[in-house]
Amino acid sequence: MANTSPDSSASTATSAPLRVGLIGYGLAGSVFHAPLISTTPGLRLAAIVTADPERRAQAAARHPQARLLGAADELWPLGLDLVVVATPNRTHIPLATAALHAGLPVVVDKPLAATAAEGAALAALAESRGLLLSVFQNRRWDGDFRTVSELVRAGQLGRVHRFESRFERWRPQLKGGWRELGDPTEVGGVLYDLGSHLVDQALTLFGPAAQVYAEVDLRRVGAQADDDAFIALTHTGGTRSHLWMSAAAAHLGPRFRVLGSQASYTSWGLDGQEDALRAGRTPLDEGWGRTPAERYGRLGTVDDSISRPTLPGAYQEYYQGIALALRGQGAAPVEPREAVAALAVLEAARRSAAEGRTVTL
Repeated sequence: MANTSPDSSASTATSAPLRVGLIGYGLAGSVFHAPLISTTPGLRLAAIVTADPERRAQAAARHPQARLLGAADELWPLGLDLVVVATPNRTHIPLATAALHAGLPVVVDKPLAATAAEGAALAALAESRGLLLSVFQNRRWDGDFRTVSELVRAGQLGRVHRFESRFERWRPQLKGGWRELGDPTEVGGVLYDLGSHLVDQALTLFGPAAQVYAEVDLRRVGAQADDDAFIALTHTGGTRSHLWMSAAAAHLGPRFRVLGSQASYTSWGLDGQEDALRAGRTPLDEGWGRTPAERYGRLGTVDDSISRPTLPGAYQEYYQGIALALRGQGAAPVEPREAVAALAVLEAARRSAAEGRTVTL
């Protein structure tokens, strides 16, 4: 098996493409990971694990170069350079653990685990074996979030005192599937599904949270898992983040509203990269990640504001960063300790909602 730990020599940058095995070909595997891996220079999608006949047929048609397997343990002897876990949330820890024990670097779809303790234990295992472990937090490369990040870094808003962020959808009817099951071992519901992104973005921008307050509800008829939630974070630096996630929002609020001492920035609508991937487009297509001018956010004050062009979305940068990290040319684009910090916030949010109080971290 090739040496693909973070200590790998930069000389491997000129070697054959790194061979990737993908576990899971549901939404995460087929829409996000497989297209991004297969279009990243220096990576080759060598194997896909799925036992579902329909998904096997879809994978064979879309990725004929990939070997199709029925079980994850069939990957371990293949001499791969990376394993990607894109399976239901309850399987993330056992599959990632098995891959690390097999000596393979791992990317895990978000959320990394159900608890911060499980995530920290997995991170410790990866570190002890000298293997890369990273979490697929693709929403850091949304065009609108990249724009907010640039505005904050450049000081164009002044001191940010409130960061508002929403992932809201109108899905009044249940769709079924494991994400809507009430069993907590499934790690379903919007708090962990959408909240994993929102909390990660807030911590990335404004640093650790000191206090967490949350409201977590089941709004739709027959719902077993949470489908409507709100989290308020007080960051150690003083900024407050207000985060909404919902499948029951008949009217959608702004995607971002960032209030600062000098100006604010407001944008509407979700980044378009997910829809593009669902439609079969990839980062190799012309115009990838671009937001049309009519959907640019507004920057300024009530008295004077301008349309601020949205930076291009760039999901492809995640796996480009993974390829560099595997070759010893940089850190992982998302470190496991960052995912553990987000899990600690999500756990505190669930506790806050259950106990009706603010939780101090």
